[in-house]
Amino acid sequence: MIRQLDLDALQQSLLGTPLHDWAADLPEQLDRKLANGHGDLARWSAAVDALPPLTAEQVELNKAVTLDGPCDEADRAALKTALQGLIPWRKGPFGLFGVHIDSEWRSDWKWARVAPHLELTGKRILDVGCGNGYYMWRMLGAGADSVIGIDPNWLFLCQFLAIKRFLPELPAWHLPLALEDLPPRLEGFDTVFSMGVLYHRRSPIDHLLALKDCLRRDGELVLETLVVEGDAQQVLVPEDRYAQMRNVWFLPSVPALELWLRRTGFVEVRCVDVSYTSVEEQRSTEWMRFQSLPDFLDPRDHTRTIEGLPAPARAVLVARKP
Repeated sequence: MIRQLDLDALQQSLLGTPLHDWAADLPEQLDRKLANGHGDLARWSAAVDALPPLTAEQVELNKAVTLDGPCDEADRAALKTALQGLIPWRKGPFGLFGVHIDSEWRSDWKWARVAPHLELTGKRILDVGCGNGYYMWRMLGAGADSVIGIDPNWLFLCQFLAIKRFLPELPAWHLPLALEDLPPRLEGFDTVFSMGVLYHRRSPIDHLLALKDCLRRDGELVLETLVVEGDAQQVLVPEDRYAQMRNVWFLPSVPALELWLRRTGFVEVRCVDVSYTSVEEQRSTEWMRFQSLPDFLDPRDHTRTIEGLPAPARAVLVARKP
């Protein structure tokens, strides 16, 4: 598993940067993580190993994540079987040699809302809570120099490695780490993304400060999270669950979130998008067969969750570290 992460290439890419010392320590840190592992890790790793040896001759990462090249029916069947061994696929979609992974989330819709407000050309990027890496590939498609994603979920890592198997030379690395596992004050990334993470944090202010510590001076934060309507003092704290999720803590209004960012030292804070999540954007599919958003909304009123709280609205904010 560690070999598949291609740490040698990552360390080489970070030579002479503020991230060099951190990269040097990664093999030992990841060995410790792997020692704990996950009960299904061997099965997921076997699914990655079962992928047929295909060559991506056509690669599209700008408008979608689509790979194509020579692939006969036997290989396509083997490819689909291996990828189904990594179900559920939450983020996507992916098009791989004629196999369409119809993920739970239409992540391409979110990216279409976010990307027009960013300039990623030549940037070194950290994607915090990167999931299976869908957005990492889109970041490369938008011109990023390199992307490092962190997410402690082992299934998401294996899904990333399945795609990476066909794009071995591209400068994208997924590490099974949480933000808390990173050293303090890394200050080595041009852009840091945190999309769909803040509302899971018990201390959102500490999360914003940790993200800021990862940025170099003049670096940019891209923050996407659940929000509610209201003024700068409006924050929703669910009593128990929110849309059936137990681990949702703080849903601020956009003005409150802007205030949090300014209080944590960010400048040039701006909200670039607010949108309500539709049941077309997040739903169950062949590749994610569990309950999804349609099951978490009031069946008589889709403006409310099943608990009677405001339905999911998501905001994207961009801010600069001075």
